[in-house]
Amino acid sequence: MLDGLHFLPGYLDAAAQAALVSDVQALLREAPPYRALMPKSGQPMRVRMSNAGALGWYTDRDGGYRYIAAHPETGRPWPVIPESILGIWRGVSGYTAEPECCLINLYDAAARMGLHQDRDEQDFAAPVVSISLGDSALFRVGGQNRRDPTRSLKLASGDVLVLGGEARLAFHGIDRIHAGSSRLLAPYEEMAWGRINLTLRRVTLPR
Repeated sequence: MLDGLHFLPGYLDAAAQAALVSDVQALLREAPPYRALMPKSGQPMRVRMSNAGALGWYTDRDGGYRYIAAHPETGRPWPVIPESILGIWRGVSGYTAEPECCLINLYDAAARMGLHQDRDEQDFAAPVVSISLGDSALFRVGGQNRRDPTRSLKLASGDVLVLGGEARLAFHGIDRIHAGSSRLLAPYEEMAWGRINLTLRRVTLPR
């Protein structure tokens, strides 16, 4: 296990998970999901996404990976990160400044996320905090070089993962979604995704 990688299985109980889904539902009404485009190729990403916070993660063919202050389609500022989500950051991050971005990734059964580093931020001293809701996913994490050996973790609904310290720049990705492994999102007919992942990041250096 990499130094700074903390896996917290079952961190959120059933009631907390349901409350978070309700909060995410409200965020998505204000900032509808979109499909970002890969740099250069312009190919759509497999995962749909949205954001909350002062900054939102985005990519397109011409501008590449970056953070923007407004929704790329509506032009409206991103909604505020709910206290329910900020409370998780405060409880597990060990970092004094608040996150500026809550990236909302929406996975259907066929969605994947290739190995990548989270390195579009100025502040690598702050960890990345990942919250899983809905269907389980097979998460793969390696080292700071793409060719380093990897290991896999099964992330279930309510699990929290912290990437800090040495693990902050570890390559990681999602290899598979275990479709139907959770009923958490079943009551929400408008949510045609099996898994929601919330990724909290501090983008700029604290003043």
